[in-house]
Amino acid sequence: MAGKVFFSVSMSLDGFIAPDSPEELMGRQWMELQRWVFPLRFFRENLKLGRGGEEGRDNDIARETFERTGASVMGKRMFDAGEQMWPEDAPFHTQVFVVTHEKRDPWERPGGTTFHFVDDGIESALDQAREAAGDRDVRIAGGGATILAYVNAGLVDEFTITLSPVLFGSGIRLFEGVDAGRVALEPVRSESSPRVTHLTYAVRER
Repeated sequence: MAGKVFFSVSMSLDGFIAPDSPEELMGRQWMELQRWVFPLRFFRENLKLGRGGEEGRDNDIARETFERTGASVMGKRMFDAGEQMWPEDAPFHTQVFVVTHEKRDPWERPGGTTFHFVDDGIESALDQAREAAGDRDVRIAGGGATILAYVNAGLVDEFTITLSPVLFGSGIRLFEGVDAGRVALEPVRSESSPRVTHLTYAVRER
């Protein structure tokens, strides 16, 4: 049986998931938004940052998100930013399908990550990701425009928002332009930790 299509993102309390400019992705605001994940044992292990790190529910959620993911889909903007920042052993360790208008040969990285560049639309990228994922789930990794395209196309089954106690004021809003007339949400669970709140919803057609 095919797995779910989901996304999982950190979001500021005023609804932003990233700064406007890719050059600001490692800036102060973005670092504050993602601060909850940096001390986690799983995060440190996955990026080979050394031994140790925090256990607890935040760590469990980060590990569970990784383990359920059999393949990922992302947009070209996210890939361009990540290509500059990810270590050589990119942190996905699966097949990743990049939605783009460019033709490019697959880019294989150490540790099991291979980026495939799909120039014939989001449905094609998802079909290829489903095949690669087998019975595991497909994660729509981002960025915001790519997530929104899949939500508006009715192709997302579930998502988790990790609310961080920060304010952006401006940037990329997660649901800017959502087709609210066709999307209904069903709460699945809410879990809080000392740093963040994880909100999970199933997506239904309205």
